[in-house]
Amino acid sequence: MTGIGSTDGLCLLIAIEKNTMHSPLKLLGFIVRSELHKRFPKIAPRPSFDDIRSAMCAPGMPFEIEHVTVEGRSIRSWKKAAPSMAALVEASLKYGEADFIVYGDERLSYAEHYRRVSAVAQQLVQRFDIKKGDRVAIAMRNYPEWSIAFWAAAAAGAVVVPLNAWWLSEELEYGLQDSGATLVFADAERLERLREIKSNLPITHIVAVRCEDAPEGTTAIESLWQTASEGARLPDLALFPEDNATLFYTSGTTGFPKGTLGTHRNFCSAALTMPFSGVQGILRSGGTLFDLMGMRKTQRSILLTVPLFHVTGCHGMLLGSLANGGKIVMMHKWEPRVALELIEREQINTFSGVPSMVRQLLDVNETELRDLSTVTNIGYGGAPAPPDLLRRIAAAMPAVGASNGWGITETSAGIATNSRVDYAEKPDSVGVASPVCDVKVVNEAGEPLAPGETGELWVRGPNVVKGYWHKPKATAAAFTDGWFHTGDLGKIDDQGFIYLVDRLKDMIIRGGENIYCSEVEAALSDHPEVVLACVFGLPDEVLGEQVCAAVQLAPTGTVSGQGLREFVATRLAAYKVPERVWTRADSLPTGATGKVLKKEVKAHYADLEKVNQ
Repeated sequence: MTGIGSTDGLCLLIAIEKNTMHSPLKLLGFIVRSELHKRFPKIAPRPSFDDIRSAMCAPGMPFEIEHVTVEGRSIRSWKKAAPSMAALVEASLKYGEADFIVYGDERLSYAEHYRRVSAVAQQLVQRFDIKKGDRVAIAMRNYPEWSIAFWAAAAAGAVVVPLNAWWLSEELEYGLQDSGATLVFADAERLERLREIKSNLPITHIVAVRCEDAPEGTTAIESLWQTASEGARLPDLALFPEDNATLFYTSGTTGFPKGTLGTHRNFCSAALTMPFSGVQGILRSGGTLFDLMGMRKTQRSILLTVPLFHVTGCHGMLLGSLANGGKIVMMHKWEPRVALELIEREQINTFSGVPSMVRQLLDVNETELRDLSTVTNIGYGGAPAPPDLLRRIAAAMPAVGASNGWGITETSAGIATNSRVDYAEKPDSVGVASPVCDVKVVNEAGEPLAPGETGELWVRGPNVVKGYWHKPKATAAAFTDGWFHTGDLGKIDDQGFIYLVDRLKDMIIRGGENIYCSEVEAALSDHPEVVLACVFGLPDEVLGEQVCAAVQLAPTGTVSGQGLREFVATRLAAYKVPERVWTRADSLPTGATGKVLKKEVKAHYADLEKVNQ
């Protein structure tokens, strides 16, 4: 998950404008202390996390925290979070004619988006007889209609099922059968894949998107809003925080993916977690509330480079924009030159993606020479960027406040964020947990470990989903008394900063020594000719496993596998140095979010080894 979304604390500023803020002395203290720190940095230290949270999360404040009971357990939750996804859509109407979605030459305002969402939601209820709790699937690439379908289905009381647009027919069949969706929004390419499915699906209605002529038996999405009046409103339904709302599928490391069942509370929590992280980062970096207010003068703009069917795109970017009046600029597909053009034309403020995307952007801009001065935030997720990349970002975009974050499907995206000065000081950390999240490190028996000790990270909070759809055994194995077992190995220091070491299943055990793939990948990525590195273990008769790596080189890269081994040997202990390094000029296979498909890479080189034996 990327450290992205609303970094300008819009919820806080709205409260300032409405004069609803309490504790003025505390707030004045922040302003004075921040100004002193700017002028006399050695005299006035930046505020602590506890100082910020005690003020920002106090009663009456925009980020007020309350205790709620969910499934018999008391958890902390944002008191001012929207009670439902429908309420979020309703609140977005206040942004009126401001651009919400830009796609190519198309521009969709907040007012028109609301009108279309309302019309489609009404049709779902009245024409297609969608009832509360019914599953409605979305199978399409990033189009403006994705947003319309998503919010309309949620406002109609349905459980929204975003399906991976990269899936082939067999995988789409699984997702539709497993979810029990009775209606699907599908674009032209997905409709072709659906036609290849021979088994009986639970689908009773298909809404066609971006088809020149809607195929027989389908309904064109445009027809659902073309006759809607300007005063169209959302359906009058009773929706509550604990109602089921979303069914996102995990990427799946073995077999078919699992559906994660989320509630309205889970989803709506992200709308406050993101701006809080932004406020916290600015105050920790010497900024003031006056700085936050200045950021309200222009609309914030985000470049969408990741798919909406994953929580990074949906929770982090789509929700982050809608909840705070931002503009989201969609790309048909990732293309660095097009991205550069859009950044300049649409005055993009926030760019988020995997580090390789940013590297490609900077490489291409060495000849394109586009104006990137509007970019103020670049976010990554899961792991820090190589130091060389951070230096290049600072040189090309000096106004950027880089950030890193951690979040996964089961936690409705954001858990922790590390930004600005904290990220500069601790670039290998994903930051501190959100004020409404509890994170702990446990051993194999589930017992808490001390600060600095490495174990599995568990998370609890209002963002943690209910469990896996129709998979009680998998749910019981991954959820304990409200805590989700993330499968991430990590540690937490005495200041609360979280460090991801590796995925539990990605760890290599060589001769009894634990080796974390991410650590070796980071060392390889430090080499200036390396674009992307994938580290994995292959069987070894003596040591159990040997460390291996597949590395994608830059177009001008000439370094050999042995050269990379020698390079890593200067950074890591000898037992961590890969035994084999395969270099390649072609791209490593990646999934929809840009992450390397490690299982596929490992299988390819395992087969190669067998052939060569």
